[in-house]
Amino acid sequence: MRIAVIGCTHAGTAAVNQIIATHPETQVDVFERRHDITFLSCGIALYLEGTVKRLEDMFYSDVETLSKLGPNVHMHMGHDVVAVDAKAHQLTAQNLDTGEQFTQPYDKLVMTTGSYPTVPPLQGISVPGVLMCKNYDDARAIKASAATAKTIAIIGGGYIGVELAEAYSRTGHDVIFINGVHGVLAHYVDRDIAALIVKELEAHGVTNFLDETALKFDSDGKQVYIQTDKGERHADLAVVATGFLPMTDLLVGQVKMMKNGAIHVNDYMQTSDPDIYAAGDTVAVHFNPTGQDQYAPLATNAVRQGQLAGINLFGNKVKYMGTQSTSAMRIYDKVMACSGMTAKRAKEAGFNVGAVTFTDNYRGEFMPSTTTVTMRLVWDQDNRQILGGQLFSAYDITQSANLLSVMIQNKNTIDDLAYVDMLFNPHYDKPWNYLNLLGQVAQHHADELGK
Repeated sequence: MRIAVIGCTHAGTAAVNQIIATHPETQVDVFERRHDITFLSCGIALYLEGTVKRLEDMFYSDVETLSKLGPNVHMHMGHDVVAVDAKAHQLTAQNLDTGEQFTQPYDKLVMTTGSYPTVPPLQGISVPGVLMCKNYDDARAIKASAATAKTIAIIGGGYIGVELAEAYSRTGHDVIFINGVHGVLAHYVDRDIAALIVKELEAHGVTNFLDETALKFDSDGKQVYIQTDKGERHADLAVVATGFLPMTDLLVGQVKMMKNGAIHVNDYMQTSDPDIYAAGDTVAVHFNPTGQDQYAPLATNAVRQGQLAGINLFGNKVKYMGTQSTSAMRIYDKVMACSGMTAKRAKEAGFNVGAVTFTDNYRGEFMPSTTTVTMRLVWDQDNRQILGGQLFSAYDITQSANLLSVMIQNKNTIDDLAYVDMLFNPHYDKPWNYLNLLGQVAQHHADELGK
């Protein structure tokens, strides 16, 4: 079999490794525009703040490693696939160094082209001093520009925006944070948890202009002037981080897609064309809380889907379990972790929503020290099934988010959470784990709503 893999970041690399591990006789042709692979863009903020000293350390694999998997792996680096003819089972690629174009047949295709940064429709988005944040080149450009900047403006309140605001507040810069289209981390947390994150940013010197929308950029070559719907802000450098869209133009009209271009796949990562599989930021995930497809570009989704595509190319064997979009981030000395839906998103999806926010110490007050955990639980009031959870604490609550993820995956209820067996040791928790207590508070609230 001859397999073409278009794009080689997280999903593409996982697919190639899986294909060769189980079917080394397969000819695999990898086409990648860049000359590097597997850059962890989630580590950009760590590099910019100095925690990671070498940006090159954010690559967890390389072209040589994949090439050494076997003689049947052909890495076409610096090659852009300009067309795919699904009916003819062939693609057209261009060598970006020489300009040469050629066509190549395939038996099956793996589409792992990833995503690109959303460029907001703002005037002056390309003026000097305004940068995007996505890949290795972006990170180097931001680092170089920030070296001579005193004031840095971050536009966009998602994960990358918050992480960049934190990173530059740690490096002696004056940081202004502008976010107005949606609330801070609105895709992941409700406003009460978001307020705790904003408070942490403010406590570390970040100037927040929230509920304020950037409209236009100007530059005099020394400073960037950001016109918003509330006034004008100025900085030495502006970094725009306003989300991502799938890079799927090659297959438009040839496979089924969402309105935003994300490719629909079945439980085996197979598109509507049986000989084309897709994974990573190019595809719509199966979002378990709603049972519907949605777009959730996360590295965790990409590596799972890529490996599954590599397995199922040879016969559909292992099903994709879907996702709860479980994630976490550090906020100075605090941790935010979440899984599933916010109350706002659940209401928009048509659920009869119940939600509570609860704070308690993670372990007994008799211990030499303890700290609070603030938690929010979201459920369907009609069947008491858990839809989402959010946690915020100086205590490491990341594994608690993983537990909530499993419970959402398994369609557990708030009653299950209230009484599920969890360990007790005074070093780690109370006789009732804080998640048990959260479930019990949710039970009380749900019972009151049901009266």
